[in-house]
Amino acid sequence: MLTKTLSLPIRQAIAVTEMAQLGTENLREQFLIESLFEADEIQLVYTHYDRVITGGAMPLLDAVELPPYENLKTDFFLKRRELGVINVGGTGSVTVDGETYTLNTLDGLYVGQGSQSVQFRSDDPATPARYFLMSAPAHHAYPTAKLAKEDANPTRLGARETANERTIYKYIHAGGLTSCQLVMGLTVLEPGSVWNTMPAHTHDRRMEVYCYFDLHSDHRVFHLMGPPQQTRHLVVANHQAVLSPPWSIHSGCGTSSYSFIWGMAGENMDFTDMDFTPISELK
Repeated sequence: MLTKTLSLPIRQAIAVTEMAQLGTENLREQFLIESLFEADEIQLVYTHYDRVITGGAMPLLDAVELPPYENLKTDFFLKRRELGVINVGGTGSVTVDGETYTLNTLDGLYVGQGSQSVQFRSDDPATPARYFLMSAPAHHAYPTAKLAKEDANPTRLGARETANERTIYKYIHAGGLTSCQLVMGLTVLEPGSVWNTMPAHTHDRRMEVYCYFDLHSDHRVFHLMGPPQQTRHLVVANHQAVLSPPWSIHSGCGTSSYSFIWGMAGENMDFTDMDFTPISELK
């Protein structure tokens, strides 16, 4: 079994006034995570937006274990944290303190605070599991639990006329897997649909992470961010993620259809807590 003990790379919180001064490369350095899934590694980033840690794990022949990163100053990763996992690759398994959970494609897992050992495996290295990970501080130990894609409250939304026919799956939320502050799910767009999260919105009460997947290597998503009247964009490839501050919109349009995970953390877990901006007011 491979393990890797490192210091977590840190992304500082950036204010709106600072964001306005950033060029393309600096914007990408601050808000885009370009590498999520590397063979037999766990790739994580610590952001000071709600002290969230996010990234990915892709085991091949060996298991990879969540290490006690030295700058967390704890004996094990989840001593004061909780963890959400969604598998966007082939079938694999996650073993938490000796109990193993099989995760098929798009299955989700919540791992409770205090869990000491978390190991990730793939069933077949030719089609490895790709685990998207998101962790937030936790104050209570809720049970570790799995939720299959089919049980994740699939909801059809959108229309062909607005190019946003999609299905939303909710995993960790008030009506699903219980957590302290994590809210996680994913959206699958139908072929021919390219827009997500429009009209755009912000929510001052929590940050968000978008992880894009099922996007062909020749295509990209133009992810819109920034204040509603001062928008910027990031060009995002498959298996990349965007950190979205509480003051920023988070929306996107692809050059083809795609899917994305949305993960949130903060003081409000109400999925509908959104401050919408009419499309006509975006600048």
